[in-house]
Amino acid sequence: MNTPVASQLNILLMSMELGNKEWRLRFSNQIREREVVIPARDLEKLRQAIATSKEKLKLSEGCRVVSCYEAGRDGFWLHRCLEKMGVENLVVDSASIEVNRRKRRAKTDRVDAQKLLGMLVRHVIYQEKKMWQVVKVLTEAQEDARRRHREQDRLKKERTGHIARIKSLLVLHGISVKRLDSKVETYRDWAKAPLLEATQEELRREFERLEIVERQIRELSKNRMQQIESEATPGDRATAKLMRIKSIGLETASVLGFELFGCRTFNNRRQVGSFAGLTGTPYQSGDSNHEQGISKAGNVRVRHKMVEVSWLWLRFQKESALTKWYFKQYGPDSHRKRRVGIVAVARKLLVALWKYVEFGEMPEGALLKVA
Repeated sequence: MNTPVASQLNILLMSMELGNKEWRLRFSNQIREREVVIPARDLEKLRQAIATSKEKLKLSEGCRVVSCYEAGRDGFWLHRCLEKMGVENLVVDSASIEVNRRKRRAKTDRVDAQKLLGMLVRHVIYQEKKMWQVVKVLTEAQEDARRRHREQDRLKKERTGHIARIKSLLVLHGISVKRLDSKVETYRDWAKAPLLEATQEELRREFERLEIVERQIRELSKNRMQQIESEATPGDRATAKLMRIKSIGLETASVLGFELFGCRTFNNRRQVGSFAGLTGTPYQSGDSNHEQGISKAGNVRVRHKMVEVSWLWLRFQKESALTKWYFKQYGPDSHRKRRVGIVAVARKLLVALWKYVEFGEMPEGALLKVA
């Protein structure tokens, strides 16, 4: 382990445990520590706590301040605010923080703040860069661009919920239908009698909510297509480019365009696969040596879409090199082996699409859509 030099001793380190009602701040000058609790989102109290800690810990007023907090519901607005205050901030992936492996371990906000501060000391003072994962903070424009496809995913889940609720109410009275009809009075129960008044009213309200959700989905889809066709941002351009390939539609292209290619840069294919959590996790200890499966430590939206589009790729891109490789490797195998193989296809396809978007390299044997 490296030892800190004299220039590193005039640094105020701060870890932040963020709650909905209060924030727990823990400060250190590498010799002493102090803890302060302030109301959540009270930026004036935050400034005062930093200034007071400099004084209490005998640091100069203009000393370097480095802070960290776990990525979560608060997002990145606090990171931008701290940077405007002159604080160097790190947003840390909470899943990458070391924890005690005992069956039962103490977990409190105080313990979490102490752990974060200890790891911040190791990161800043001793230059241990691989002990945790620091999240790349997107710009406000990049964050805002992701809202459209994320909202549409949420609306589709709401639509599914309303449809399931309507069908459940109908089944409750012995009615099973494939297509829903908003004319509630036409439904007849098991005895061929009209539904009772309270049930009809509930069904009407459910149909009204379903209509609102469907209208919003249509409007959002229209707005998204107009935005993508404008190709005003890197995400729009990446999405439009991906949609030219057969088997890739609006939803998959939007997720890859705005979550991956429109706001990230990668140096090699390993980084691309790692971002989606599609890299392997070997287990080797003594005589034990086996593969545990993919890490899943990445963007879950990208990973799910890649698995979905991989099945479509096998169906619509039958002449591509990737499809031929899959059927050669996994075609004769069992259904389970083929499902394992589709993950390999997803990883290879993601790398191929990255090369296509970044360098214009068309996946070998792939077809474009007919204009």
